[in-house]
Amino acid sequence: MSAATSAPRVREVLSSRWLRLTARVLVGVGMLVAVIVHVGSGPFLQGLLSIDLRVIAATFVLSAAATLAAAWRWSIIAGRLGVGLRFTEAVGMYYRSQFLNTVLPGGVVGDVHRAVAQGRNTGNVAQAARAVVIERTLGQVVQIALAVIVLAWFGLEFEGYLVPALGIGLTVLGVAVLATAASSLRARRALRRELDELSAGVGSPGVFVRVVVASIVVVACHVVTLSVAVGAVGARVPPLRLAAIALVVLLAGSIPLSIGGWGPREGIAGWAFAVAGLGASTGVAASALFGVVAMIAVAPGLVLAVVSAVRRRRTPAPGDAVVLAGTDREARS
Repeated sequence: MSAATSAPRVREVLSSRWLRLTARVLVGVGMLVAVIVHVGSGPFLQGLLSIDLRVIAATFVLSAAATLAAAWRWSIIAGRLGVGLRFTEAVGMYYRSQFLNTVLPGGVVGDVHRAVAQGRNTGNVAQAARAVVIERTLGQVVQIALAVIVLAWFGLEFEGYLVPALGIGLTVLGVAVLATAASSLRARRALRRELDELSAGVGSPGVFVRVVVASIVVVACHVVTLSVAVGAVGARVPPLRLAAIALVVLLAGSIPLSIGGWGPREGIAGWAFAVAGLGASTGVAASALFGVVAMIAVAPGLVLAVVSAVRRRRTPAPGDAVVLAGTDREARS
């Protein structure tokens, strides 16, 4: 095979969705293995054995509040982009999305499914995908901003790590955007179009405030859920200090190189608790418990996914409906 023919093949392989998915799984598994080698399996067992009805009930309530807020955020942005949906539909689709994100590698499959499903319902998959991307991106931006603010006041031991990491990440992102914009006129037009869509999605002060408030509620619910897990494994940490640690762990959990959130979250949790003088084992145990109860809390998404699959199977596709109608007319004649 010549270099001319092999180069496109290499680019095709490197851009393959399955390669990216495999890489994410391997990174997630690798981090879990590294954590187990470092602290052993005991903290994971401690987290599992700490589950009780009170923890599950609290997680269900907090998860429901976070889902309602996130679905509200999505419905606001989707409506402004012309692919709106009822709030009740947004809640159901968001629950299903969270379930898929939790049980499938990468942590974004549910969002892709949500975008495609809403796009098909409205006849505009591209615009629905933009709504989901904007909604998730703004949620991450608010989470990072809250982490920086809280850590600046109550997490000084993390400041020396987080600020450089965020600085490097933002620099890399900025350079990538500038390089893309400078690469071609087509890229600049695409970037300008997406910025216009972002402005349309959250262009007014009122909408921006609502989106930020919804995002704060989502982050706060996750922080409290992790706090419940920390208390359940027997650790006692002052609330504001615990909030700072929880935000660091949640940032790690949002890294799309995991298995349903597992991997980077446990690694960073062990590190963060160790840096705070609370012990790496405590962090891993709390993170493991958080991961398990979070999966249980999005169980309504499984029910909705099954119901949706049954409805699709029972409802004939448009082409099948035409065939059935034609067959019925022939039988009558």
